[in-house]
Amino acid sequence: MAFEEFGDYDALGLAELVRRKEVSARELLDEAVARTERVDPAINAVVVRHEDFARRQIEAGLPEGPFTGVPFLLKDLDLIKGTRTTFGANLYKDHVADHTGTIAERHLAAGLTIFGKSASPELGCMPTTECRLHGPTRNPWNLDHSSGGSSGGAAAAVAARILPMAHATDGGGSIRIPASACGVFGLKPTRARTPVGPDKGEGWGGFSCSHVVSISVRDSAAMLDATHGPEATSLYYAPEPERSFLEEVGRDPGRLRISFTDRTPHGDAIDSEVAAAVRDVARMLEGLGHHVEERAPVLAADPSTVAPAVISANTGAALRSAEEAFGRPMTSDDFEKLTLAYADAARSVSAIDYVVALQRAFLIKRSLTSFFERCDIFLSPTLCQPPVRIGEIDTMSDRLGEIRPLLRRYVPGTSMFNMSGQPSMSAPLAWNAAGLPLGMMFTAHFGDEAMLFRLAAQLETARPWKNRLPPVRA
Repeated sequence: MAFEEFGDYDALGLAELVRRKEVSARELLDEAVARTERVDPAINAVVVRHEDFARRQIEAGLPEGPFTGVPFLLKDLDLIKGTRTTFGANLYKDHVADHTGTIAERHLAAGLTIFGKSASPELGCMPTTECRLHGPTRNPWNLDHSSGGSSGGAAAAVAARILPMAHATDGGGSIRIPASACGVFGLKPTRARTPVGPDKGEGWGGFSCSHVVSISVRDSAAMLDATHGPEATSLYYAPEPERSFLEEVGRDPGRLRISFTDRTPHGDAIDSEVAAAVRDVARMLEGLGHHVEERAPVLAADPSTVAPAVISANTGAALRSAEEAFGRPMTSDDFEKLTLAYADAARSVSAIDYVVALQRAFLIKRSLTSFFERCDIFLSPTLCQPPVRIGEIDTMSDRLGEIRPLLRRYVPGTSMFNMSGQPSMSAPLAWNAAGLPLGMMFTAHFGDEAMLFRLAAQLETARPWKNRLPPVRA
């Protein structure tokens, strides 16, 4: 039978109902599947479905965890043995994983029932989710606009209330960008806070990490409690938290020193409604008792000179692995034009170029470390424009050179915190006149997710977002 109140609960709330036997894991799964069938034809967020796997989980008996019985989606870049993962690429449309990734193992241990995979751009390389294999994932607030990327399927599914929380990853903004575009909460953890194994020790030179997008702050905190910590093959790991992250939610953040900017990291002006929203939030923070000043970091290197080398090299390595596995060169039948262009560019990136890029990333980290000596939190726009329209960033275009300057205008401020490794979150605190969400990005010191969770809970109380629902929803 349908559980009609499903959308009123966050993930911890649903787990509590299961714990009290007021609803069963099977009923929650049935409701999530029904919601997918109702709303996904419009938004195209769930691109791989394996309800049979989730039903077998329930039949076998779910482990006792913080989210026992709660339906969940894994991003279509990660693995569960015996289920399809396509990486958004034609080449892998029928790929069935022969093992389970470490992050998915921790999701399963938390008691989640994983009934499918959420859409990602091909290999997770773009801030919009419009891969050729599955088609565009649309924004529930306006179907003509992008849901963001690369965790666009996860954010669209949560925003449309298919489920309250979904897996996401972030190598250059891919949790925060779709969280902003879709009006949900998304926190990128500190570098190495969550595992990336067992097949690799780091992603994108250490820039990439996993977590979730969610309706509530407390779900994000509880999930980080469930998934954080090194694995046996970790190259390095984040500092241990003082207490559980869930305990931080609701704790007094104190009077924080908050710096803010309403411009890009290059000093350029941004969309006027986004800039006004930043200043409005800055005033709200002052009203909450924080010390707020307009001040932006001066970076010793440009993040846009680092990302291309790192992304190209990693994409080139992924295509080389594919060529070795399939025993042939990769063609446009296998991958999109942009992916092939990245791999081709990697051939001109020398080992020296790659090391120089990582050295520049370190200079960025050093600049930000100095900047944060005078503040606890840095507020900036997650996106410097409203969510782009579907088709505006075209990975199959013959004019791929137009993408880079567009990204410089659209999303220039997220990747530097992947390079510094700092925790950074997007909170849904503003909407423009057209009704599109405008996420605000807050970044803290390295290792200090606790501060972000305390502040996020305060913001969630001061300006609640849970009941702001998009026109397209389950």
